[in-house]
Amino acid sequence: MFLMASFSRAEEPLCRQRGEAESPQQLKDGDITLGGIFSFHSSWKNRQDTYTHKPLPLECTSFNFRDFQIAQAMCFAIEEINNSTELLPGISLGYQMYDSCGSITGGVKAALALTNGNEAVSLPTEIPCTKAAQVPAIMGETSSTPCIAIATVVGPFHIPLISPFATCACLSDKSKYPSFLRTIPSDYYQSRALAQLVKHFGWTWVGAIRTDDDYGNKGMATFTETSQQLGICLEYSVAFFRTDPPNKIQKIINIMKHSTSKVIVTFLSHLDLDVLMQMLFYHNMTGYQWVGSEGWIFDSQTAEMDTHHILDGAIGLSIPKAHVKGVREFLLDLKQLNLSGNKLFTEFWETLFNCKFKSPNIRENIQKQCTGNEDLNGLQHSYTDMSLMPILNNLYKGVYSVAHALHKILDCNVTCNKVTQLDPFMVLHHIRKNKFKSKQGDDVSFNEDGDPPAKYEIINWQPTEKSVVDFVTVGLYDASLPADKQLSLQNKTLIWTQNSLQVPVSVCSEKCSPGTRKVLQKGKPVCCYDCIRCGDGEISNITDSVSCVQCPPEFWSNDRRDVCVKKEAEFLSYEEMMGALLTAASLCGTCMTAVVAFIFFTYRKTPIVRANNSELSFLLLFSLTLCFLCSLTFMGRPSEWSCMLRHTVFGITFVLCMSCVLGKTVVVLMAFRASLPGSNVMKWFGPTQQRLSVLVFTLIQVVICVLWLAISPPFPFKNLKVVKDRIILECALGSPVGFWAVLGYIGLLALFCFVLAFLARKLPDNFNEAKFITFSMLIFCAVWLTFIPAYVSSPGKFSVAVEIFAILASSFGLLICIFIPKCYIILMKPERNTKNNMMGKVTSKIF
Repeated sequence: MFLMASFSRAEEPLCRQRGEAESPQQLKDGDITLGGIFSFHSSWKNRQDTYTHKPLPLECTSFNFRDFQIAQAMCFAIEEINNSTELLPGISLGYQMYDSCGSITGGVKAALALTNGNEAVSLPTEIPCTKAAQVPAIMGETSSTPCIAIATVVGPFHIPLISPFATCACLSDKSKYPSFLRTIPSDYYQSRALAQLVKHFGWTWVGAIRTDDDYGNKGMATFTETSQQLGICLEYSVAFFRTDPPNKIQKIINIMKHSTSKVIVTFLSHLDLDVLMQMLFYHNMTGYQWVGSEGWIFDSQTAEMDTHHILDGAIGLSIPKAHVKGVREFLLDLKQLNLSGNKLFTEFWETLFNCKFKSPNIRENIQKQCTGNEDLNGLQHSYTDMSLMPILNNLYKGVYSVAHALHKILDCNVTCNKVTQLDPFMVLHHIRKNKFKSKQGDDVSFNEDGDPPAKYEIINWQPTEKSVVDFVTVGLYDASLPADKQLSLQNKTLIWTQNSLQVPVSVCSEKCSPGTRKVLQKGKPVCCYDCIRCGDGEISNITDSVSCVQCPPEFWSNDRRDVCVKKEAEFLSYEEMMGALLTAASLCGTCMTAVVAFIFFTYRKTPIVRANNSELSFLLLFSLTLCFLCSLTFMGRPSEWSCMLRHTVFGITFVLCMSCVLGKTVVVLMAFRASLPGSNVMKWFGPTQQRLSVLVFTLIQVVICVLWLAISPPFPFKNLKVVKDRIILECALGSPVGFWAVLGYIGLLALFCFVLAFLARKLPDNFNEAKFITFSMLIFCAVWLTFIPAYVSSPGKFSVAVEIFAILASSFGLLICIFIPKCYIILMKPERNTKNNMMGKVTSKIF
């Protein structure tokens, strides 16, 4: 808006407005005039400017009863203040209300008209074209984008702009909009509340539609950011404006058709939603769960237009319900409107009653004529519906905020100081400091950003039997509470889309049950994933786990992979089949040895028993008995004593056994040497030397075992590495050097024994025991040579079984090869058990 100086010789200099003057749609004179900017019309006719002539004024269309209602609430508040003796006594408030048509341009022009005024101003040559602002404060607009433009214009002049319904969080930036205030919470809180509401019902895969303006874009941006923090994904996010061409809206419909999400979060004004609903009905698109912002969720006009129940079951946030006493009666009192007689009232009346006032340009009987006496009783219309009372209350509180500020500035007590010059900056300062309680009991105040405290009601659209939507409050949101208590739902039945009582499901992937983990699908949002079963030894005990947890070393995962259970301890026990068989073999060997010992004792005076030192034979049988029995120490749960006992007893008994066999082998060789003429070697290896040799060889092993036990003895050990799902209870060797020293010493004696027996195998004797010792040593060495790789490669208890098998096999080899042939002769061939036969005087063979 520009003012230009006009000079003429006949006229005094004047400041005139450049362009056509804007006229207020509603006007009332008063000592102090408040401005108002509202969208009395919701749209305008598009014109294609050719830039060859001056653009025509904006032609507004679509009468907006909603903003007209809000404007009348401003009139009501001003009338109430004027009739009050407590607030601004002796001061009358007036108003000038302009129609912006929902247009940014219209809003800015109205703001400049309220700031400058429309009348010409005398211009003395010394004074520039400036003067004080026409109004101390402006009420409006009811949407964010026009408010941004208006606040940008009036901000430098510090003229307060108080909106009852502009929610964009961007308007809280006081560096850009220093004079903007509002009586409705910022969308910053609403966006976060909507995200928490969506998360509460488990919807992680949603679509988003927004108005393509500051309200929709900024609100959805905050919602998207909060959603990401809460694990909610947007399948799509699209924007449109009600004046967009149909093909753009058709693209949005196509996106919705091909989507898999069943929940749609909207940041739409009621005007944009009306356009979208028409397209949805045309394409028969129902079954979506709508989540709405306060822009439309409690709008009765939108509910009336939803004749096809597309939005049934919608849920969203609205500003808390309120009741302003007397405002309903004021709005429905058409007489006070009839007195105005202006063009806006005429259009209101004709649109409300669907009639036309008599005009010479209108032919008779074309349309019902208006009489001016129409009655609102029984009329079902959005204007008569008071569902917008919360917004009316917001405007009511805004007007009273200005009145309280003026009351303090004018120093009102019994009367007000009318001489005081009103400075908009001072008015703004006092409004921001205001703290009072309205007649409805609401605490009215503004924070440093010009915003009120953020509180919302959660509204659910519940259709009634008469197909009328009932806006049911089902919960509350209070941003002043701790984060975990901000959102609270009441114990009420919720109605969802298509009148369902079941909460709709809208997820990209079903939840991963305990025992599985989420793996993201390539190229898709984080809400789209596959559920992969946890690996062996891993668990997840929560739903939608992003990772599996490794069980502690002594625990293993169960079949469902949701609990760690203690691993089963595994050791070679007597009860299991393998342990029972080995035990039976051990006891069988012991019994066989005892039987052989009994036979030898019974026939101890026979030549075959007395030959080759019967004392060594009985000592060998004793050591074999110990060898069979020592295998039993390897079975059962390992303990500290059993671990030390099993290896040492095994090592000592086998050395005792090998010492006896070695003694018998040496005796055979010495006996042959002694039978040669002139030989006297037997005196060097008689019974005393034989006993001493056995003792010395055995003592050497005893010393090795004692050193082993003293330095690093075997100990019980829980092996967690060989088998993953079980604990192998075994005996750790302690010192491997000690273990291999014990085995090596036994092997050395066995090898020495084998060599001597091999050398004596062809000695001339009918019963050459060296042959049987050779064969037994061959078996012994073969068993223990195969034992080493088998022992190393066998897992768990099988390594113990291999060791027991080696002990039993070598013991049976010695018992069978050395003693069974003798028992055969004793029992089955007694005629061979003679001295002459032993001396080789009988030529027949043993077998």
